[in-house]
Amino acid sequence: MSLKFSKMQGIGNDFVVLDRREQTDPLSAAAARRIADRHFGVGCDQVLSIETATDPAAAFAYGIWNQDGSAAGQCGNGVRCVVAWLARAGLIDRGVVRLQGPSGLVGCELLESGMVRVNMGAPNFAPASLPFLAADEASVYPLRVDGNDVEVAAVSIGNPHVVIRVEDIKRAPVNRIGALLESHARFPDRVNVGFVQLLDRGHIALRVFERGVGETLACGTGACAAAVVGIRLGALEARVVVALPGGELLIDWAGAAEPVWMTGAAEFVYEGIWHEH
Repeated sequence: MSLKFSKMQGIGNDFVVLDRREQTDPLSAAAARRIADRHFGVGCDQVLSIETATDPAAAFAYGIWNQDGSAAGQCGNGVRCVVAWLARAGLIDRGVVRLQGPSGLVGCELLESGMVRVNMGAPNFAPASLPFLAADEASVYPLRVDGNDVEVAAVSIGNPHVVIRVEDIKRAPVNRIGALLESHARFPDRVNVGFVQLLDRGHIALRVFERGVGETLACGTGACAAAVVGIRLGALEARVVVALPGGELLIDWAGAAEPVWMTGAAEFVYEGIWHEH
């Protein structure tokens, strides 16, 4: 099988983008896993598919697959790359476009600067939205991890996240604790794990252990999760610059049931043809 693809990245979070607008069969988990493999495939954090929308309110649809072939409900860096791909293909102009994602409609705006602004929807703190096994909703929850109690905040940004505050982001046990929390028994569908250091009231540093991927250079929904948790707890202002290993994202949230807005870059890397043997 020969498959044309585009390689794209959003502040280091890299993607293989497939044009599947004329395909009727869904992309299989096995195919996504082979494409994402960094040794035997193209290599990426996630595979993105551009599809024909089934919702008349959307211009196009997109799908998301993690490295391990599992489907994802949302990807902030990914949706910005989808917008940039559509613009590069001449399918949309600068301005506002509505897309159909795995978790519903997503409003996006391609700015004059080339940056992409995305309405990520209102955050959902209800444990069932992740899902997270908890008796009641709380601002933070104690979890037993590796023989120690870890305090986490939990929120869904179209996909599940927990956020842990650390004093030194460089020394945070991202891979060890991240892997244990990702598959913790109280998260039946697994969870993304963010480690955040508060720099000031408008600036945080973040590292994310992504579900089905491991630590990545950037995570858009993770940046949204870390920002809204800090705003909700009163530690951050309504506009937050999130510094990730791959670059910065700007997150705006007015609180309550208001949507989270994410602004950041999305860049084309190269095109190619993948031959499966």
